[in-house]
Amino acid sequence: MSLSKTIAADLLEIKAVSLSPSAPFTWASGIQSPIYTDNRVTLAYPEVRTRIERAFADLVKAEFPEVEVIAGTATAGIPHGAIIADYLDLPFAYIRSKPKDHGAGNQIEGRVSKGQKMVVVEDLISTGGSVLEAVAAAQREGIEVLGVIAIFTYQLEKATLKFEQAQVPLHTLTNYSELIQIAQETGYVTEDELEMLKKFKDNQEIWNK
Repeated sequence: MSLSKTIAADLLEIKAVSLSPSAPFTWASGIQSPIYTDNRVTLAYPEVRTRIERAFADLVKAEFPEVEVIAGTATAGIPHGAIIADYLDLPFAYIRSKPKDHGAGNQIEGRVSKGQKMVVVEDLISTGGSVLEAVAAAQREGIEVLGVIAIFTYQLEKATLKFEQAQVPLHTLTNYSELIQIAQETGYVTEDELEMLKKFKDNQEIWNK
C-alpha cells in the first residue's frame, strides 16, 4: 500500500476523518457534507503522528530543498509545523489568523526575516481560503513562501483555483479520492454511499439531492 493510502487508512481508523453520506455533517459555511475531518486527533496517536511528520519532512526535502523556515497556521498547523521543523533542524514560526490587537501587533510569531524562504503547514485544505490568507500575511512581510503542505485535502475545485490564482504550490500527504477508495475497500462505506461521496467531490451543492 502506498504511503498516501496508508495515511488515509490511518485517518479513518483513528476517526480523524468520519464519513456519513446518509446523515450529513454541516460545515461552518453551511454546506451539507458527507465528510467531517479533525486532524488534531492525529496528535493523540504516536505511531500515526510519527508517520505523518516523517512524511511531511521527506516531502519538504523533496519539493522545497531551499526552505529556511517552517511556519504553522494557527492553530491546527502549529504542532505539525513545530515537529517538522525539529526533524529538519529548521527555525519555526506560526501565523495568526489576524494581527494581535496589542503589543507589537504581530501576525507572524517567531523570528523570521524579510527574504527568507518559508514553507507553510496546514492540517486540512477545504476551500483554501484561510491558509492562503496566512501565505499573504507572510508575503506582506517580504517573506518568500515556497509552498503549502497539508495532511489532507477535499480536492474541491474552488481550492484548486485559489492556489493556481495565488501561484502557490500545494502538496498534501493524502486526499479525498484516496480516502474514499480505502473506505470502499475496507467496507467502511457501501457502493451506494461511495457514489454519493464521489458526487460530493463533483458538486457540493446538489450531491445528495
